[in-house]
Amino acid sequence: MTTLEINPTETIDYPESDGQPMGETDLHRILMNELIFALRWFLSDIKAYIAGNLFVYYEAGNPKAVVAPDVFIVLGVEPQMRRTYKVWEEGQKLPDVVFELTSRSTRKADQEEKPALYARLGVREYFVFDPYGEYLRPQLQGYRLAGGGYKRIEAFPMYSEILNLELRVEDQTLRLYNPETGERLPTADEVVLARREAEARRFEVERRLLRLEQARLAAEVRAAEQSALAAEQSARADAAEAELARLRAERATQ
Repeated sequence: MTTLEINPTETIDYPESDGQPMGETDLHRILMNELIFALRWFLSDIKAYIAGNLFVYYEAGNPKAVVAPDVFIVLGVEPQMRRTYKVWEEGQKLPDVVFELTSRSTRKADQEEKPALYARLGVREYFVFDPYGEYLRPQLQGYRLAGGGYKRIEAFPMYSEILNLELRVEDQTLRLYNPETGERLPTADEVVLARREAEARRFEVERRLLRLEQARLAAEVRAAEQSALAAEQSARADAAEAELARLRAERATQ
């Protein structure tokens, strides 16, 4: 459990924004949202908070002691909505895992300043991904806390021990896999598409069942009509035969 001993204070203002617009590309925003969705989906049955680009204040009384990871996971805290994350209000709990999506403006901080800070804070795993493959070789790099500092994760595919997930680079995206099932964690768009496809399949099954039911009912109607017609024809034949027998009897008595 990653903790930091801090004395709380209620007299300091902790901003929710630095007033600067986010300078990420569309791809960075998409990847951040996809990671957050996939992680929330995977960790939905445990107590965990997953967020991104949210101010994390790690020192009570010092609003400058703040960092805003692109994506971070805190295990063991409630997954409720927050405007900022203050560790002294969360049982002294700091992020367990951090993802940074590096760019031209953040590459130095992502590779130098943030690893040092995250290691000092006790973030157990740190992953940095370069979507365009312009600044990092390899494109995805991971670090695990060991002996007070970070040790490079050399395994391939890259594996998060904390999350029990495999991390794989697919084109310009970072996808997460469940190593126990081999299944890829879905994005929100993939979940929507899967639901639509499932609904379409359900509709097709219902349509076929309706057609079968209609065919069955039509067959029953035809069978009933044929049975009625046969009964009517049989009755007419019986009546004709009876009439013929009567006429024969009359002639015989004349």
